[in-house]
Amino acid sequence: MTPTLQLKILDPRLNQSIALPTYATDGSAAMDLRAVFTGDSLTLNPNETALIGTGIAIYLENPNYAAYILPRSGLGHKGLILGNSIGLIDSDYQGELKISCWNRAQTPHTITLGERIAQLIITPIIRPTLEIVEEFNHSQRGSGGFGHTGQH
Repeated sequence: MTPTLQLKILDPRLNQSIALPTYATDGSAAMDLRAVFTGDSLTLNPNETALIGTGIAIYLENPNYAAYILPRSGLGHKGLILGNSIGLIDSDYQGELKISCWNRAQTPHTITLGERIAQLIITPIIRPTLEIVEEFNHSQRGSGGFGHTGQH
């Protein structure tokens, strides 16, 4: 049985002139999110940010799941990335999904209405209880930090 995700359409253009989030291929791990704003396009100058709506809200409901908003790799290569690296959507959030876009390129980047600008992935979450210990069980690495495993 395929799981379902509660989705609320907040902008009447969705599922009309702007497509709903979709998986691009059968093998896609994340569904594409589209830019929804007033006007036909939005231009971000170099080093400029904008918070762009998606016109949708989701409700995961189950605290054993979370959603992540991730950048699209092709846009990231061109310089359009997420201003917060990754957006975390908690299971109890019910507001509009918004995308923090940052143009880190040296040239302006124009986003068109309905353009796929990010992706949404749903993942399981483990919420362990904390166990206070005096010492950890021994591991091969121990407390070795950055680059430690490459120094053999």
